[in-house]
Amino acid sequence: MNLFDATCFECSKVITNKYSTSFSAGIKAFDKRFRYPVYAIYGFVRYADEIVDTFYGHNQRELIDEFQEETFKAIERGISTNPVLQSFQQVVNQYGVDRELIEAFLHSMRMDLDKTQYNDDGYKTYIYGSAEVVGLMCLRIFCENNTNLYDRLVPKARSLGSAFQKINFLRDIKSDYEDRGRTYFPEVDFNNFTEDDKKQIEIDIKKDFDDALQGIKLLPKGSRLGVYIAYVYYLQLFKKIRATPASTIVDKRIRVSDTQKLGLYMKAVVHRKLNYI
Repeated sequence: MNLFDATCFECSKVITNKYSTSFSAGIKAFDKRFRYPVYAIYGFVRYADEIVDTFYGHNQRELIDEFQEETFKAIERGISTNPVLQSFQQVVNQYGVDRELIEAFLHSMRMDLDKTQYNDDGYKTYIYGSAEVVGLMCLRIFCENNTNLYDRLVPKARSLGSAFQKINFLRDIKSDYEDRGRTYFPEVDFNNFTEDDKKQIEIDIKKDFDDALQGIKLLPKGSRLGVYIAYVYYLQLFKKIRATPASTIVDKRIRVSDTQKLGLYMKAVVHRKLNYI
């Protein structure tokens, strides 16, 4: 079983490294005991997201339903022949990840199959399930069954997940709107996306970022630098988006170069050594 388990965690690690250089860099900065569990969570959410985002020409609803059924079977049995679900169920069972978080995540994935426009309530529900709960799953790992610390940091972790997701929405406007027909921001017309529309979204994101940073500084040392690295990557992306006209945002995907990411990584390490975080 040890070889099987290690191989399953390695599969989740490969998925993470292939899909996200930003999160992969942050995970490498965690204490070793946290790395495999976070890879497992990312592998799980990434594959669920792939079902609803890229499996066109297949019965996506049937596939996500089967994925959910297999997920909860794996958790209940404590075993799965699916390597992604095997590593995920181990993390869920070891750290006591709440079932509600998993259900909320899968609910948001299903929303992508049904909804193309969101009102304010739907927008908040989607962000909670698609991003905030992922941060809460990771927080369970970082707190290592310290319930008091977990409860204290829940609002901050939700703010960080919310900030990341809203930035993703701004970054991916073109593909979401043109390729998938989705408009996540309530009452925003991307055929006439104005500077005022963009400004209001940015004010909301800035508030989330400020709140999240307070929580990062309270994380256990073994996880703090890794989360902070992801934070500074997204903060830099946010700065680039703020400096980009609304008309360009809807036509071009803004990104942070690998060279910039390396510089941000080194800066984050320096901040940690100086006890800034």
